[in-house]
Amino acid sequence: MFFKVLRLYKIARVAIKYGLDNIAMSGLASPRIAALIDTLFFWRDISTPRGVRLRRALEELGPIFVKFGQVLSTRRDLMPPDIADELAKLQDRVPPFDSDLAIAQIKRSLGAHPEQLFASFERVPVASASIAQVHFATLKDGTQVAVKVLRPGMKRSIDEDIALMRIAAGWVEKLWADGRRLKPKEVVGEFDKYLHDELDLMREAANASQLRRNFTGSDLLMVPEMFWDYCSTSVIVMERMHGIPISQIDRLVAEGVDMKKLSRDGVEIFFTQVFRDGFFHADMHPGNILVSVDPQTFGRYIALDFGIVGTLTDFDKDYLSQNFLAFFRRDYKRVAEAHIESGWAPKETRVDELESAVRACCEPIFDRPLRDISFGQVLLRLFQTSRRFNVEVQPQLVLLQKTLLNIEGLGRQLDPDLDLWKTAKPYLERWMQEQIGWRGMLARFKEEAPHYNKMIPQLPRLVHQALTAKIEEPGINAILLKQLIAEQRRTNMLLGIAVYFGGGLAGGILIAQLLLRWYQILHWW
Repeated sequence: MFFKVLRLYKIARVAIKYGLDNIAMSGLASPRIAALIDTLFFWRDISTPRGVRLRRALEELGPIFVKFGQVLSTRRDLMPPDIADELAKLQDRVPPFDSDLAIAQIKRSLGAHPEQLFASFERVPVASASIAQVHFATLKDGTQVAVKVLRPGMKRSIDEDIALMRIAAGWVEKLWADGRRLKPKEVVGEFDKYLHDELDLMREAANASQLRRNFTGSDLLMVPEMFWDYCSTSVIVMERMHGIPISQIDRLVAEGVDMKKLSRDGVEIFFTQVFRDGFFHADMHPGNILVSVDPQTFGRYIALDFGIVGTLTDFDKDYLSQNFLAFFRRDYKRVAEAHIESGWAPKETRVDELESAVRACCEPIFDRPLRDISFGQVLLRLFQTSRRFNVEVQPQLVLLQKTLLNIEGLGRQLDPDLDLWKTAKPYLERWMQEQIGWRGMLARFKEEAPHYNKMIPQLPRLVHQALTAKIEEPGINAILLKQLIAEQRRTNMLLGIAVYFGGGLAGGILIAQLLLRWYQILHWW
C-alpha cells in the first residue's frame, strides 16, 4: 500500500509538472475551472504544445506508461491529431539491467549457469526494452542464438500501474460525455492483456513458432526458430538472425536491396497475415525488423520480438475485407451497410446519411494523386465521423490499426512513391474470390471433410434418435394429442354405454310386448 501511495504521488507530481490537468480540463470542464487551476499552479511553464508535454510526462513515468502512450497514439478516434502524432514518437528507451541479474534469472529458469548451458555467453546485452533484454550466445553444437531474459519485478510494476489506469479510465467514462462510446475501460483491458502476455516469454516463443509455420516456404518473411529445451516463462533462446535494420536505408541501398520491392513485400506480408491467417505480428516498428543480405535469402524481411500479436475472427476478417474493397472501389454505400450489418453502428442509422458522411471523408483524399493518399488520414477522418453516428470503437482492432499505420509509414520510408491502395487491392480481391467463389467452397469442404467422414455413417442412427425423441418428447403437441385421445376414449365409452343401455331397453320393451301379445292369445283360446 505504501508503494502504491508513492506511485500515485509521483503520477500526480508529473501530471502537475507538465500540465496534464490543463489538457484534461479543456475537454472535461468549463474554462473557469481550468483558469482557476492554472492560477493555483502559477509557477509551472505549460507554454510547450500539449502533445509534447504529454509525451514527456509519459516518458518520465516509465516504460509501462510509454507503452500505453504508444497504444493511445493509434486511437485517433480518442486522441486529437496533434496529441496522436506526438505520442507516435514514443520509443522504449530503457537502460539495461545488471547482467548478474540476467544470469541469476537464467539459472533460476533453466536450472544451470550460462557457462554450463552455452559454449559462450555475452554478458553485455545487445538490446534492452521495457519488458526484457537480449544477450547473444552460442550453443554447444556451435549454433548462434539470442537469449531473451525477462526484466525482474515487472509483473508487480505492471499490476500497480494498470490498476491506476483502470481508475483513470473509470473517471474518463463518467466525466466525458463521449467516454462510454470510446470504451476507455476496454482499451485499458486490452493493454493489460497484451502486457501480461508479454510477461510470459513461452507465449512469445509459441507466437514465433506459429508465425514461422505460417510462412514456411515463403520467400518474403523469415522468423527465428525457437529452441524449446532452453525456453521457459522468463527465458527463451532462439536462432540468431543476421540482417540490416530496416531503418538503415542507406546501408540497404548500398547492399543493392530493391527498395520498391521491399516496400511492396511489406504490404503483402501484412495483408497475408491479416486476411489469410488472422494472426499478425502487431509490433512491427523498425527496431523489430531486419532485412537479410545473405545471398540465399537476399532481400527477405526478418521479424523479431513476438510478444504482441493480433488475432482476428472470421467475422472480423470478412468485415474488414468488405470495407477495404468498398473503399478501394469508392462504394460508400457498401461501407455504410457493412457498419450497420456488423452492429458497429446503431440499427436505426440511415444508410444514406452514413454513406454521405463517409463520402465526404474519403472523396477529398481520393481526388489527390495516388502516391499522396495516406490510409492514416482516411482512418482519422472516419474516426471523426464516427462520433456523429455513435459508431462503437472496437477494441480488438486497436492492434490492427496500429500495425497498419506502422506498415504504411515504414513502406513510405522505403519507397516514397508507394501506393498502398494499388498494392493491396489485387491481393484483397483475390482473397475475396477465394472466400466467396468455388475455391473457397471447396476449401471449406476440405476443412470439414474429417467431420463429415465421421458423421455420415452415424446419420441413420442419429435420425432415428431424433425422431424417437420427437415422438417421446412431452411437448405441447404431444400433450394435446394425449388429451385428444383420452377425450375420444371417454366419448367412445359413453357412446358404448348409451348403445348398450338403449339396446337393452329396446330389447326389453320388445320382449315385454311379445309376452303380452302371447298372453292375450292364450287367454282368447
